[in-house]
Amino acid sequence: MLDAEKILITGATGKIAFPIARALAHTNEVWGAARLRDANDRNRLAAAGITPLPLDISTGDFDELPDDFTYVFHAAVDPGADDWQRAVDTNAQKSGDLLYHCRSAKGFVFCSTGSIYAYQGQRPLTETDPPGVPLRANYSFSKIAAEQLCTWIAKQYDIPLTIIRICSTYGPEGGAPADRLQMMLAGRPIRLHPDKPNNYNPIYEDDYVELGIRAMEVAGTPPIVVNWAGSETVSVEDYCAYMGELVGVEPIFEYTTDAHSPLWPDVTYMHHVLGKTKVPWREGFRRMIEARHPDLELGHE
Repeated sequence: MLDAEKILITGATGKIAFPIARALAHTNEVWGAARLRDANDRNRLAAAGITPLPLDISTGDFDELPDDFTYVFHAAVDPGADDWQRAVDTNAQKSGDLLYHCRSAKGFVFCSTGSIYAYQGQRPLTETDPPGVPLRANYSFSKIAAEQLCTWIAKQYDIPLTIIRICSTYGPEGGAPADRLQMMLAGRPIRLHPDKPNNYNPIYEDDYVELGIRAMEVAGTPPIVVNWAGSETVSVEDYCAYMGELVGVEPIFEYTTDAHSPLWPDVTYMHHVLGKTKVPWREGFRRMIEARHPDLELGHE
């Protein structure tokens, strides 16, 4: 665990960044950057011991941002829903600007995504696999551009950098498994890729906090690029069936080519540079449901 450092966390109100910022704030000076248009967001950060910092990454205005952060975890993002140029500008160019601004840091983590990969069929995706054209093309293309730009800047200015390709996170703050549970409870079908099973390596909050902090500590030159996921592989079909047993609901699956292909990562390199995760997926899913649905009486698997 980092100690007595000055750390910038962007996207600090998000489901990944907030738990990391909260954990670091116990022993570090943590600044949580986000748009903070809602006073509740600002209050939530402050209550966790995080210094709220109103900052819209998309503007690229870093003149008032301190440049003496010793570590940075950059999770702010434009989802790229309707404007690919804005997504590339925010996720790539402005991320590059932020990396340069914080070039004195001992470690900088850029949050990329496993959705940059071209689907490789029924095998895990390795860090050397080629990019592809997923359903959320704007977002994925912007992250590919960001990886390349940040890598170039890090090499030019000798900035220790880790690029984490996030695949599937979940926990009390939410995530894709939590979204699928909501669909199950509402009786809605879960859309899945027809090349079943749809394998993933979901990572629980406790583990992604630990591995997120570790990613800052191991940042290197040249940059480290690593899949960021759980150590266990489980299909959506199996984990939805498990959640169904806990909540007493049968999942409904709809297989369609319009669904995103599975993000099944190879975590061999992650185990080498970041370590293995500790929370078994069944335990993590039960804990997620208990935290997000305290009104439900859970059954036994």
